[in-house]
Amino acid sequence: QVQVVESGGGLIQPGASLRLSCVTSGIDFSRFRMGWYRQVPRKQRDFIAEITGGGTTFYADSVKHRFTISRDIVKNTAFLEMNSLKPEDTAVYYCNADSVHLGSYWGQGTQVTVSS
Repeated sequence: QVQVVESGGGLIQPGASLRLSCVTSGIDFSRFRMGWYRQVPRKQRDFIAEITGGGTTFYADSVKHRFTISRDIVKNTAFLEMNSLKPEDTAVYYCNADSVHLGSYWGQGTQVTVSS
């Protein structure tokens, strides 16, 4: 059974930092690209960052220079380090494991609220 589980969300003040984790199981982690997306109520789910199996990273312009995606191949886990958080970063953050040949899998999401 494939599992993708996000954690680390919560309430945080503007300007602070937060680290999200995405633990996977049931997949060959090295063969998937890992991505982070976010969604606010009644709006589309937006791409924010991804890392390929080879370690290449990509970021949305809105988070570039503030967020960093990484992975731990031993733990089958991806991370999203979020710095200088803004109220507009408030969203449900979703982790995605994707392979052209092996399928695409989503986590249930973790809520991040940036507010004073």
